[in-house]
Amino acid sequence: MAIILTEEAAKQVLQVKQDQKLSDDMFLRVGVTGGGCSGFSYRLGFDNQFDDSKDSKYHYHGVDVVVDKKSALFLDGTVVDWQNDLNGRGFKFDNPNAVKTCGCGSSFRA
Repeated sequence: MAIILTEEAAKQVLQVKQDQKLSDDMFLRVGVTGGGCSGFSYRLGFDNQFDDSKDSKYHYHGVDVVVDKKSALFLDGTVVDWQNDLNGRGFKFDNPNAVKTCGCGSSFRA
């Protein structure tokens, strides 16, 4: 299962792709890296390099999403949503594997 991209998050991804005039072969890559105040940081970016042996691909609301298999261990079941309210504006991660998150929500400990 790895991750789920909500419809609102997908709309934002498609808008960014359009604004940046990215080609149709670019997909959203979601991953984790070591660092941040809680141990791991979320990583979002556009990419067009896919390796079947190292990556898994999903499709949500018109957006191709790729997660490398190492990151998938930490992201299984994570919902990526778009937040635009008084608490802030940006992508929000709801990760059931996180035992602790930082106050800004951009890093976690598994």
